[in-house]
Amino acid sequence: MRKVLREEVKYILNLDEYSKKKNYLKHILNPDEHNGGQGYLVRSLYFDTFDDRDFYEKEMGIELRRKIRLRVYDPKANHAYLEIKQKQGKYQQKRSLKLEKKDAIDISRGIYEPLLKYKDSFALECYSYMKVNFYKPKVIIEYYREAFIAKENNIRITFDRNIRSTESNFNIFDENLLMTPVLDNSNVILEVKYNGFLLSYIKDALKNSVKTNVSVSKYSLSRNISHKPSF
Repeated sequence: MRKVLREEVKYILNLDEYSKKKNYLKHILNPDEHNGGQGYLVRSLYFDTFDDRDFYEKEMGIELRRKIRLRVYDPKANHAYLEIKQKQGKYQQKRSLKLEKKDAIDISRGIYEPLLKYKDSFALECYSYMKVNFYKPKVIIEYYREAFIAKENNIRITFDRNIRSTESNFNIFDENLLMTPVLDNSNVILEVKYNGFLLSYIKDALKNSVKTNVSVSKYSLSRNISHKPSF
């Protein structure tokens, strides 16, 4: 089980702001090795209770809350990551466990028993929590990410674009998913993640064209499509 605890701040940028910030940051930070020319794919299957408790807790701004997801970075991969992301005051804790593809497929169908074969205590915690609280697969969210890293304070800055989702197919290994955009393609989500404090030279890089940070959740954006009133 891998564990990360960081503060997170999010902004929504237009394409001009995105281009300026990215071009500046790539000269002062290290690019993620997976960036390539256009960034890398992130695809997540989110789970929620039968009455969408996690969704509504996010919408109400509940301080202590969590999200559970399966994540892959390539639909052709032979594995996936089961993750729990918990908000604890100003901090975000993420724990993750690598799963075999066949087990991830079962879990994406709401079959959680494969978790019992993993010796990591995190697997048993996930199994118990998802069974007791009647978690079900709810939505797949996909986007392209570019990440930049500074070793100091575990700083990671990401740009997420072309965000889309589906609530009709929960197979995260499907190479031909039909997705619906959830955010205008002229917008990019900037996330700043760090431990303790943000270094001054990075603060300077983010100021001016970056507006006030916002509470934006790709999960909420996606689920809001189906939760909109019909009248």
